[in-house]
Amino acid sequence: MTAPLWLLTLITFSGTLAMHIFVPALPEAARALGASIGEMQLTMSVYILGLAVGQLAYGPLSDRYGRRPVLVAGLAVYTLAGLAACFIGDVHHLIVARLLQALGGSAGMVIGRAMVRDTAGAQDSARRLATMNLMVVLGPGLAPLLGGALATAFGWRSIFYVLSLLGIVNVLFALWLLPESHGSKSGAKAGGLARNYGKLLTSRAFLGFAIGGGCATTSMYAFISVSPFIFAHQLGRPDYEIGIYPAILMAGVWIGSMLATRLIPHLPINRLAVWANLVSVAGALVLLGAVLTHHLTVLLAIGPMFVFGMGAGIASPAALTQAISVNPRVIGSASGLYGFSQMGVGALCTALVGFGSDPALTAAIILATAGVIGQLSFWIALRYRPAPV
Repeated sequence: MTAPLWLLTLITFSGTLAMHIFVPALPEAARALGASIGEMQLTMSVYILGLAVGQLAYGPLSDRYGRRPVLVAGLAVYTLAGLAACFIGDVHHLIVARLLQALGGSAGMVIGRAMVRDTAGAQDSARRLATMNLMVVLGPGLAPLLGGALATAFGWRSIFYVLSLLGIVNVLFALWLLPESHGSKSGAKAGGLARNYGKLLTSRAFLGFAIGGGCATTSMYAFISVSPFIFAHQLGRPDYEIGIYPAILMAGVWIGSMLATRLIPHLPINRLAVWANLVSVAGALVLLGAVLTHHLTVLLAIGPMFVFGMGAGIASPAALTQAISVNPRVIGSASGLYGFSQMGVGALCTALVGFGSDPALTAAIILATAGVIGQLSFWIALRYRPAPV
């Protein structure tokens, strides 16, 4: 029995959905809880932290104890934390609930990818992961719209009721439809799990694909985080347009993921990430050129970023598949460490973009630099990669 791809997609989607859906409700929740903007922003920061740290834990745990029980446990934590957030009366407990929700939600992000790789070869895994990515990338685009509608119609707590209901559905479907895909569980104890990470961290091939994958994909967070300042302050666009431009960027990622499902059966997967990242680098360099020559317009900002997103959408499943194929005995650990590296790169790029006085210039430099680092990382990975599996 093979795990249904639609269910793995739904479970993976849940973790990213909960990150973005609460954003439109932050001001209302702040007023209701008597919290400052900084305290409410912390509910987002700890969620990102939880996703990163959780992915490190669930990978080796699923290698040790099996995919299915660890996934169900994570989904249960996600559900219970969401239910707790429905009744919380102060921001400090909400921060804790969000952290726990992220720690639970990260289980699906790691184990969903690992279960795909458990049951398919490298080529088919990349195609299935690209199909999953088509749906997962819809989260950042649709979640704020859904969150805003729920908060306006039913109040900010309704968001957590919906997330809890989604968690319950995921738990029930996981118990009913998901088989155990990890046939031979590792007998290693905690020390062995640490050694698994040690092997991956000393593998040039894995590090190349992991760092390259992060640079090729989540580096775009640098642009997304400052896009309101670029379009509203630098380009003078009205506020009602601000949410449209990140959605266009995510549309590029979606189209890239769709193209990946078509390209993977016909092109060598070990080169696809390199070629796709070159497309992203080209987009970043066009954006940088427009800023440096003082010709930046809405079209010259969002057009290159749309191209960047397409490249990222193609590179993502190819890089991920290669990374978790480096050592087939620790696929779960590799999936978790890869996810952590992606979140780490995204967080670093987002932090760095805040240091510049010119948001567009800083974002363009970060994207171009990340693209070059990603390209070098992929070349190193290809040089030291193991034999195809």
